[in-house]
Amino acid sequence: MSKIKVFFTLTGYQLTWLACVFGEIKFNQENLGVYVGLLYLLLYIFYHHNKVYFFKVVLLISIPGYLFDSLLVYLQIYKFNSSLIVGTLPLWMIILWLSFSTLFVEILAVFKSFKKAGLFLSTVLGPITYYLGEPIGIISINDKISFFSLMLFFWFILMLYYLQIILKKV
Repeated sequence: MSKIKVFFTLTGYQLTWLACVFGEIKFNQENLGVYVGLLYLLLYIFYHHNKVYFFKVVLLISIPGYLFDSLLVYLQIYKFNSSLIVGTLPLWMIILWLSFSTLFVEILAVFKSFKKAGLFLSTVLGPITYYLGEPIGIISINDKISFFSLMLFFWFILMLYYLQIILKKV
């Protein structure tokens, strides 16, 4: 994988994340993340050599993620402080999951050779990323014990699912 592709993917995802979160809470532009994320996804798709693989991986990661977030919001474990909610989540959360899933297309495949590291990092960094949303004001956590228990479990299972199923079947 080329360094340019890695840089583009990491930068595109990070810009999408920043636009989603800070567009909502700092700039009062709830659609900024949607626009930035769609632009990133369109460019990614355009330049990706194996579009079928791309779509399979992105859907197999983003759908469980979106459903998990929806379930935890529905159970009132946490809520998003957003003005544009579609169902239970902000509209930009759909774009954010799709954008995040691009990391699994190629970059996180490195954990195929380092499964324990991938499982550990996913289990730790996933929940921390969400938790850090509280101090910046994008989420409110109502039940921290349930939040951390379910987050740790989900992020472990998501990476395990990716390493054991997606990488072997797709």
